[in-house]
Order: sequence, then C-alpha cells, then structure tokens
Amino acid sequence: MSSLDQNQRLHPSCRDKTTVSSDSSDTCELAEQPLQGLKLASHAVLEKAQERGRLKCSKCGGSRMFFCYTCCSLLGVSLQEIPLITLPVKIDIIKHPNETDGKSTAIHAKILAPSDVTIYTYPCIPDYEKDEVVLVFPGPGAVSVQDMMQCLRDMPESRSHGSSDEPCIKRLKSEEVQGATHTAKNPESGNSEEAKGLESRVYPLQRVVFIDSTWNQTNKISTDERLQDMLRVELKTRKTCFWRHQKGKPDTYLATIEAIYYFLNDFHVHCLSQEYKGEYDNLLFFYSYLHSVVNKAKTAAGKC
Repeated sequence: MSSLDQNQRLHPSCRDKTTVSSDSSDTCELAEQPLQGLKLASHAVLEKAQERGRLKCSKCGGSRMFFCYTCCSLLGVSLQEIPLITLPVKIDIIKHPNETDGKSTAIHAKILAPSDVTIYTYPCIPDYEKDEVVLVFPGPGAVSVQDMMQCLRDMPESRSHGSSDEPCIKRLKSEEVQGATHTAKNPESGNSEEAKGLESRVYPLQRVVFIDSTWNQTNKISTDERLQDMLRVELKTRKTCFWRHQKGKPDTYLATIEAIYYFLNDFHVHCLSQEYKGEYDNLLFFYSYLHSVVNKAKTAAGKC
C-alpha cells in the first residue's frame, strides 16, 4: 500500500468536498508529506510549465496553468508528457452547476483517464440501469467496497421481494468476497481466458458515480429521483489532504479525486483480489503537485 494510505485515519463518512475556502490553519495538519511514497510520473514537466507561467486557453480565452478546467484541455503540457491511466471500471462525475471549476479536482480524473471518466453537469444525469451502477456517497444503507459486488448481485432478487429499502446484506467476511470487475482490457494479461474470467467476476458492475459539489450542495443531487434505488457505497477509512478544507468541517470530507482514487484502491484489493502496487497513483499526478506547491507557498509566507 502507498504511504498515502498508511497515513489515513478511520472516519465515519465520505463526501466529495472540493470547493471550499482555503484555511491556512490546516496547512500544518496536512500530514507530514502525506502524499510521499506514491508511484507517480515525474513532476518535472509541471515544474517547467509553472516556470513559464499561465497561458491563455485558445478555446475560451481563460488564463490557466497546466490545463483549462473549463475546456478540459492541456496548456503548456503535451499529452505525451503526462501519465494516462486505464481504469478497471467507468467513472461518471455529476457536477453541481454552481461548483467552481477552478476549485474542483474532478477535472484531474478526466484529463488523466479520458477514456474512462465522463463529467456531467447537473441536472444532466444519464439514464442508469440501477442494477449495474453504484453511487459513492454515504448514508443509510450504504455499504463498503468489500460488500459492494455481492450487494449488487443481490439487488434484483431483493427488489423482487419488495425489500429494496433495507440494507442489502450484512458485512461479508473478507474470505467470502470474490474478485469482481475489469471491463477494460488488462494490459498485463495476454491470456484471453483470464480476461474473460475477470469480466465474468466484474459483472454486473458497469459504472461508478461520484458527486462533485460543495457539502451544502450535495443534498440536491443525492436526493434526485434518478439516483434513488441505486446502491450506495461509503468509504470509511480515509482522511483528506485537500488544502481547501472547510472551516469547522471534519477532515473526512474527501476531494473528488481523492474519493475516486481511494475507491479504486479498495476496489483493486477487495474486488479484483489483487495486491495494490500503485496502479492508480497517477490519478493524483496533478493533485500531489499542487498540494506541494500550496504547502511551500504557505510555509514561505510564514503561515505554517
């Protein structure tokens, strides 16, 4: 496991908290380099881009650094210079219309895993097959990643018996959890039979949904009828490193990119039944660099 995981504390809930005001008092609490030890591509390209300064986006005209969060395009950095990641499952992000683009980390996922991540702006929500999709969001009846696949398989039967409002299962023993899901091709496996085996274990999960909004705005999206009856998954063992921590709120509110990263980390271990060796660490490529830049700036300003 990466040192990022080793530095996390248990917490009761997880929400995608990405657009909160900066609080300098949080800087010293950002875990003694909590993002060290990740298997990341070199940040040299970002360091050079930062030295050149902000550039004007050719599409929208906005002044941006590294990428345009409005147009989802790179600036001052080429596609060949950043890591591109293939995810084991498709990711949908439902973004609140009032979410400040420049403060959201959802764009990181879209740029780094463009083939597997789609961002929708609420009220636009796809027409999901509820038995094939999970929503990563806490609440009554939310289950762990460990229990997710069995719950998803049990949903059609439970609904046929009129019990969809009840928690689908009790927590499974770890040895009962079987490998679950890899709809994308596994680049390390040239064995078609093995690939078919992974696809069969992954069934029926097709997509994972995350909400990208401030804490006070999440209710509007999470209670939308189109997301009701969808299995909810809760991350319970993580602590945020985000520098825009909301004053007075617990550090268990994760930034969107953190929530995606941690979900995939747990998914790899508990559902694919594989040792995690940093396969998705590069989802934090931009996040970890910006984290270090913010901390250095605050330290230099004597705010830490």
